[in-house]
Amino acid sequence: MQEQDFIPQSKRDTIDNGKVTWQSPSNIALVKYWGKKENQIPANPSISFTLNNCRTVTSLEFTLRKDSEKKGDVFDFDFYFEGQKKEDFKPKIYTFFERIDKYCPYLKEYHLIINSENTFPHSSGIASSASGMSALALCVMSLEKQLSPSISEDYFYKKASFLARLGSGSACRSVKGKLVVWGDHVNIAESSNLYGVEYSNEVHEVFENYQDTILLVDKGEKKVSSSVGHNLMHNHPFAEERFKQAHKNLDALKDIFNTGDLNNFIEIVESEALTLHAMMMSSNPYFILMKPNTLEIINAIWAFREATGLPVCFTLDAGANVHVLYPEKNKKEIFQFIEDKLLVYCEKNQFISDSVGLGSKKL
Repeated sequence: MQEQDFIPQSKRDTIDNGKVTWQSPSNIALVKYWGKKENQIPANPSISFTLNNCRTVTSLEFTLRKDSEKKGDVFDFDFYFEGQKKEDFKPKIYTFFERIDKYCPYLKEYHLIINSENTFPHSSGIASSASGMSALALCVMSLEKQLSPSISEDYFYKKASFLARLGSGSACRSVKGKLVVWGDHVNIAESSNLYGVEYSNEVHEVFENYQDTILLVDKGEKKVSSSVGHNLMHNHPFAEERFKQAHKNLDALKDIFNTGDLNNFIEIVESEALTLHAMMMSSNPYFILMKPNTLEIINAIWAFREATGLPVCFTLDAGANVHVLYPEKNKKEIFQFIEDKLLVYCEKNQFISDSVGLGSKKL
């Protein structure tokens, strides 16, 4: 589908008011995207595990505005986070609404009340933009579905992912599927820069219910935002080679997902995590988001894997926290190792237990 396909063409029904609620998960990229073009287009393709427990639940109440209430034809909404009105969150949502205006022109016709909450602590250091923006995009699409009942399920989810991308790039990977690809890739059918697609190739059973224990090394706000980091990929001396590497690694993962080759899975996933941070450390200006305890955890994982042969590995987002990935069949031994050796490096011994999930759900 192309961008123009998401601009409504047909006459809409009229709905006076209503309420919809969606839950949408966070995700963890295996092949990272770092660097983007205009309109939230990724500089390279990525693939992620959809998570199960780290979710945002968002409800959208909508009431048709009277003509006298349409002050300059602007967006009219209130935002509540975990029951508290949050004026400081509104600018980001307003920017999102501005970006999707031509695809969702009906939004200005309503007064909107948005209520959102996370199943994980807001201060946990886990990025909530992916789960939050995808949940909001799905609520918007539920309103559109009521206005245009004839739209198909396929169109609904593709447009939801398309809209979510305009709020937060990685949010487009949280809408649907266990494994989601975002970004054009020559060897992955229907892959697109505009929205995430479910990975449709054969996936070995070892990746079913794959575990992700998230170690909360640092719960503070990042000193450099992801948006700033993405922009530093423009004119980065190693950018083009990095983009080629991402395409190559995604190709390699196709065979790995098919065969269940965990040794090569571990090699690619850890390399991708370290490459992400290497790009940060070699940009201009350069910056470091890992903390000393991040490195302590990485070294402990390497030593444990070498000693036991168990298939445990790490990945990182753009931050200090560590995602420890491992098959469900090895959960007992590996989680014992995490409790015994790794929690000491976490802020107040805090962690989140998660696993691969199925995507969003209407409540």
